[in-house]
Order: sequence, then structure tokens, then C-alpha cells
Amino acid sequence: MPKFEYAPAPESRSVVDLKSSYGLFINGEFVDGSGTSFKSISPATEEVLAEVSAASEADVDAAVKAARTAYTRVWSKMSGADRGKYLYRIARILQERAREFAVLETLDNGKPIKESRDVDIPLAAAHFFYNAGWADKLGYAALPGGANPQPHGVVGQIIPWNFPMLMLAWKIAPALATGNTVVLKPAETTPLTALLFAEVCQQADLPPGVVNIVTGAGPTGQAIVDHPGIDKLAFTGSTGVGKMIARAISGTRKKATLELGGKAANIVFDDAAIDQAVEGIVTGIFFNQGHVCCAGSRLLVQETIADEVESRLKRRLETLRVGDPLDKNTDVGAINSKAQLDRIIALTDAGEGEGAVRWDNGCELPSKGFWFRPTVFTGVTQTHRIAQEEIFGPVLSVLTFRTPQEAVAKANNTPYGLSAGIWTEKGSRILWMADQLKAGVVWANTFNQFDPTSPFGGYKESGYGREGGRHGLEAYVKGTQS
Repeated sequence: MPKFEYAPAPESRSVVDLKSSYGLFINGEFVDGSGTSFKSISPATEEVLAEVSAASEADVDAAVKAARTAYTRVWSKMSGADRGKYLYRIARILQERAREFAVLETLDNGKPIKESRDVDIPLAAAHFFYNAGWADKLGYAALPGGANPQPHGVVGQIIPWNFPMLMLAWKIAPALATGNTVVLKPAETTPLTALLFAEVCQQADLPPGVVNIVTGAGPTGQAIVDHPGIDKLAFTGSTGVGKMIARAISGTRKKATLELGGKAANIVFDDAAIDQAVEGIVTGIFFNQGHVCCAGSRLLVQETIADEVESRLKRRLETLRVGDPLDKNTDVGAINSKAQLDRIIALTDAGEGEGAVRWDNGCELPSKGFWFRPTVFTGVTQTHRIAQEEIFGPVLSVLTFRTPQEAVAKANNTPYGLSAGIWTEKGSRILWMADQLKAGVVWANTFNQFDPTSPFGGYKESGYGREGGRHGLEAYVKGTQS
């Protein structure tokens, strides 16, 4: 099946006013950090986009103190209705500046502009709208504390590089709606939209100190985790780092929610609508270059249709366009960093070495930047590393099954438990499978669908706690104070 040729349709960068350097956002103002600076690099071109301050322990301490002052003097004393007005204002500004945020997200992250434009930024605004609506109704939400739920105080939040703005919204919106103040650290490879969000906080006249943004790498995050002034932690990232955080706060008064890795099974039965399932498979693993914790990285296909699904899937992958993320025709953008690309290469090499059969769509890759072709492995067994470890890239492992019971056994044979997908026309089978699968989110005849009203989170090594929906508010309140 030939790939259609499209004339380039690049989104203009002119809407973004990139500064040569960025400081930290503490107490409502941009300030110079006392640590060394680091470079934020475009993964598509390897150009340096900006120099960014790395927050030291002293900087984190200043941010926590600003958050504590804002919490004590202003935010915790404000009515829910008034807090909601600020959240509504932020949501509207995000919508007004959506194109600017989308372009900057694509420049800094490498994801296709059509994803940041149509998914990431609209959903980020939607989370602020949704949580704004809860701000004056917390007493009716059946939260801890009943009619008088109380915020924790100062919340430390550490977010990943795969959905920088969306993860920021997932974290900040419910924290503010419930009366907490925030110290947030974006990932070191994607700090720029978080710093642009700091400008939105200023534009919305958010009281100084309610939101503080400190940039940096692991040591900055560690300083947040270890700071005695932090009451609650929210982390999204790797399982390894999540375990380190859990150990670090063990025995302290700090609460935490951890949203970690995944190795989701996308399960296709022989009565599924195959073309629809193929589109769901593509969305499940190649959306955002596979940089998705709930990606459907394991495809479980009923044995009788395995050859047909594989054939149709490969034909579909030959039409995917890999290249300039700012081009509106691009389907698969750049891998976020050289380090992540090296990990993807190492794991796919291991897959071949262990005997799995590798196929990719053979597309031409740009000469600069970090790129990886959409790749499918067949002949995969449960013991292969590519079937057990999170690759976090555009790599799909295909396994087969004969019965629903075997599908469940194979799907659950992983240390993770974040998500799963089921493709079948039988409603009873969907309900039975969903009950059997050890996953926090189960999609039926679709995949990677998100909504602010719906909770998201996992089991086992995929973490604990929920984000989104009414359930996402629970982690940000405690019982009635004595």
C-alpha cells in the first residue's frame, strides 16, 4: 500500500517568544537560581532552545517557604468559590494561548504538533475547568473529612517529560481546587511549557506563592522529596524513582500518590472489528512515539486471526509519516532525548538477540535529532525482555492466545498494572475480562481515551492513587482537623 505524499505543512514558530534563558518561578516572580544552568534541547533538531536554571536545595527551600506563606495567609482562607474563579481564569487563558503552548510543547518535547494542538493543550485546559467546578462543592464530593475536607498544605509535585503540560494540569488543578499550594518540578528535558505556565499564573493574578515552579534534574526533585515543609508528594515517572520516593518518605508524615510505569496488554478477539482494532493498536502504541505509561505495548491476538491482524497492521504502519514534529502531516515525532533513544535501541536489540522477529516500516529518518521507526516484534514469548520491561518507545510486541482465560493469564503476567484494552463485539466478554484484568484502567473497543471526569491510576508496580475525576481530589485532602 503506497504512502500518500503530502506537501509540507509546518506550523510557524513565530507564535512562541523563546527567551535565551529562564530562571525559577518563586513567590509569583521569576528569579535567578543559585544552581548551575542546563540546556533545553529540541529532540527533533538538537538545537539549544534555552538555558534553564537548576534549582538548588536553597532555591527549593525558598519555594516551599513561599508556598507555606501563601497557604497560611491567603489560599487556605479563601472560599472555594473564589479559588474556583482563579482556576477558571487559568483555564480560559490556556485556551486563549493554546497555539503558543502547543508549538512550544512540540519544540521542547518532539511530539507531533497535531497531538499537542488537539490533545495535550485542550485536555490541560479541560482539567482546570473541571477542577474549578469542584472548588466550591468539596463538601458534597464524599471526600475524607465529609462536609469539611481539609487540604494537606504544601504539595510537592514532580512530573515527567512525555506530557509536560497535561501532567502539570493533572497535578496543579486538583491541588489548587482543594486549597493546597504547590511546588512543582518539570522534567529537565521539557521545562519550557511549565515556565510559560508561570506567566499564565501571573496573567491570572494568582496570589504569589500559590504556584512555584523549580526546574532541574534529579537533585532538585530529591530536594523536594526530602524537604520537611512538604506535606504531600505527587509523582509521575519511572517505577524505579517511585520506589526511591516511597522509601524516602517511609516513616514520615508525608502522603504520596505515585503514577508509575506500565506494560499494557491490548487484547484482540476473533470477533473484533479488525480495521477498528488496527487503528486502536496504532493509537495505543505509536501515539506520542510510545512515550505513554499506559501504552498498549503488548498486543495479544487470538490465534485464529493473528496472521490477518499482523498483515493489516503492517500495511497501516507503512502509511505513518515520521519526521518534523511541527509539520501538521507528521504522525510520529522525535524521541524525547538521546538517553531515551539509547534505551529503546538497547531493548530492541535484546529482543532480536532473544529470538523475536523484528519488522519496521522502513521510512527515511531525518539526519539530525533523535528518531526511531515504528517497530513490531513477532514471535515474542512471555520471557522476552521486550514483553516484560517498559520500553517507552514506538515498539510493539505481538503475542497470541487461544482462550479468554489464556489472554487474561498472559495480560496479567507483568509486574505492572496500569491499563489494558479489549477488542470484541461481546459485551459479556468485555465485562468478564475487565473484572479479571489487574489494571487500573480498561478500555473497550478503544484505547488511550482520557477525560478529566474519569479517574486514572494503577496497581502493583504502576503505583497507587488516582488522578482525574472526583477520585483525583481525594489525595489532596485529609480528614477533619482535630
